[in-house]
Amino acid sequence: MFSRDVLKLDLEREAADICAALREKVTKVLLRRGLVVGVSGGIDSSTTLGLAVEAFGPQRVFGLLMPERDSSGASVELGTELCEHLGVEYAVENIQPTLAAIGCYKRYDEAIRRVFPQYGPGWKSKIVLPGDLLNSDRINVYRVVVEDPEGQRHDARLPVQAYLEIVAATNFKQRIRKTLEYYHADRLNYAVAGTPNRLEYDQGFFVKNGDGSADVKPIAHLYKSQVYAMAWHLGLPRRICDSTPTTDTYSLAQGQDEFYFVLPYAEMDLLLWARNHGVAPQDAAGALGLTADQVQRVYRDIDRKRATTRPLQLPPLLVKDVPEIDKG
Repeated sequence: MFSRDVLKLDLEREAADICAALREKVTKVLLRRGLVVGVSGGIDSSTTLGLAVEAFGPQRVFGLLMPERDSSGASVELGTELCEHLGVEYAVENIQPTLAAIGCYKRYDEAIRRVFPQYGPGWKSKIVLPGDLLNSDRINVYRVVVEDPEGQRHDARLPVQAYLEIVAATNFKQRIRKTLEYYHADRLNYAVAGTPNRLEYDQGFFVKNGDGSADVKPIAHLYKSQVYAMAWHLGLPRRICDSTPTTDTYSLAQGQDEFYFVLPYAEMDLLLWARNHGVAPQDAAGALGLTADQVQRVYRDIDRKRATTRPLQLPPLLVKDVPEIDKG
């Protein structure tokens, strides 16, 4: 019977399985000595770092903290606390100058000014999906929220072209971070660990050739609720284990559920599990306090995101086969 218990794991066994697989894949398949992990202070990268240390020991794991203009001040603080807690070597690389040089902030600000011409220094912003998908079948449209220097907030519907330009500009952040991760991986002869959990991996909540790029993804099979449980099992700092997921991309604080997912992660995990296991909407509804129609709407949203983000999962497409390489 479907219940909130479906996501419970034997955490000790799961951690051992992940660590054994990491050692096998990194040393024998990828021919590397250890792992580089980009650390944001969030639950996913923190748990990935903890598992890497369990697999290789702290001497063969490198943590990389990469703040920028719009990062939360807590990101470096939590990331530093985590690296020192686990005893790994780490570096802090501020990517703000690189992002400024490549035009990330300029392009982003110009896109915001398409909607709010007065937007400028001292203002903050984010984009959100405000529609109530649980109770409506209408198309959900992004809105931009800005805060002026006096602290007053304003919001407006975001035109498609401005939305695309904002996403394209912010994607620089994940791609620059990944470039630095591979620099350190190359100099250390390490592999790069990706940090998406199952909810993000399944629903395409990552940037292609950004945070979606990696040599190995240790937690992509774990639902986010399971990642939190694993963090507690690994004994990670309480402030990290108790943290609320954010995107840490925009200057205004932004939760993942207001940007991408229909519900907070705990409910989304359960409904994704239910969808994956063929649980009827009426059976899932009772366990979550929802109606069958609401669950069906979430199921449709899951299917839609899978379909529209499928290209993010694809490797580079060859026009013709290269059989000598394909045969391995």
